Amino acid sequence: MTTQMIVCIVIFAITLISYMLNKIPMWLTAMFSMAALFATGCIDASGALAGFSNNNTILMATMFVVAAGFRRTSMVDGMCNGLMRLTHGSFRLAYLGYLLLAALLTNFIASPMVVYAIVSPLLAALCDKTNNSRSMYMFPIMVVCVSCCGILPLATAIQQAGQFTGFMETYGFNGMTFQPIYFFMGAWPVLFVVILWALFIGPKFCPKQPILPIAAKEAAGQQTHQKLSPLVDKIGITIFFVTILALVFSAQLGQPTWFIALVGSLLMVLFGVTDQKNALRDIPWDMLMLFVGALALGTALTNTGAGELIGNALATAVGGTHNNYILGALFFVIPFVLTQFMLNRAVAAVFVPICLLTCASLGANPIGLILLVNAGSLTAFLTPMATPAVPMCMADGGYDFKILFKCGSVITLVLPFVYIFYTMTVFPAF
Repeated sequence: MTTQMIVCIVIFAITLISYMLNKIPMWLTAMFSMAALFATGCIDASGALAGFSNNNTILMATMFVVAAGFRRTSMVDGMCNGLMRLTHGSFRLAYLGYLLLAALLTNFIASPMVVYAIVSPLLAALCDKTNNSRSMYMFPIMVVCVSCCGILPLATAIQQAGQFTGFMETYGFNGMTFQPIYFFMGAWPVLFVVILWALFIGPKFCPKQPILPIAAKEAAGQQTHQKLSPLVDKIGITIFFVTILALVFSAQLGQPTWFIALVGSLLMVLFGVTDQKNALRDIPWDMLMLFVGALALGTALTNTGAGELIGNALATAVGGTHNNYILGALFFVIPFVLTQFMLNRAVAAVFVPICLLTCASLGANPIGLILLVNAGSLTAFLTPMATPAVPMCMADGGYDFKILFKCGSVITLVLPFVYIFYTMTVFPAF
């Protein structure tokens, strides 16, 4: 273990403690952490500043503006009213409808953050109209967006399956292919578990009142008397749905998602759906700074070799064991923990090769273990560093760092059991 790695781990620990104590704003902690990592040489200038130009940072900021513009249109209230009529005034049935919508969309769109940005304004309007607390329901629907991503054999799973097949060919598993249907076969119970948790259990562990102010709600309250003209209203609705369709088909259009969201946000301002002052106010700058600092911390953990160190220790720990469930637990739990603090792509890039090398040495079938590595590295929602959807959710629900742990406590304990025991039974390594 190098000196730089030790320094990085110390800064990491201090940062987490500061987040949990919440004595100073979390964004300030994140910026101090980034500065300390740069000053100690754990990251260079490009690593420290990369978060400001990160695709997800731009995507997050611009999607807030697009979503805020959509909230101002008549269609949000119209959809809520229509859904309430359809469900005969039942908030729970209407809420279930949005949960199912989120679970479906996250299998077409590979970014849970984008899916959350689509459904969150609709759910927020439903909560406000029915006098239900946003804080009780924003976190559960965000977990659905994250946890259900890529389980159905649709666009997201097809893209991921191709990457895993490439990994398998690279590491000597010639003749084996990873089929998109494997995600559904190995994880379909998760769809039911997560949605039922979000419907019946999740809201009970969320605060009834926001811990932090919900800026978007306060701004909306100040603007309720301002109505859009019929023409601008229609333009706002059109911009929102064209933006969403463009995001769904971004690969076919050959345009990155951040650019599509940026154009959508600019059009919202250009056509007066939201003015420039409100557009800037709709962006939660504190959450963006928190995310930028989190990216710097994750980069430092990767660059200093913390991920490789843990990966090597894991490979040593599993050496020789032929117990499917022990292997499954190791290859799910450790990526699951790491990805709360590091970029999920970085965690997957470290552990998928380790998984394949381990399987090759043990003569094991890698399909189930790859599924668990993928699930563990993507199912992240306990920290703002886990996925860009979390800072967005924190802004919408008024959550702080400690509340995230309380909100996600039950589902965090349930998911490993479902994945490990079910997936390794369907796709055993031996």
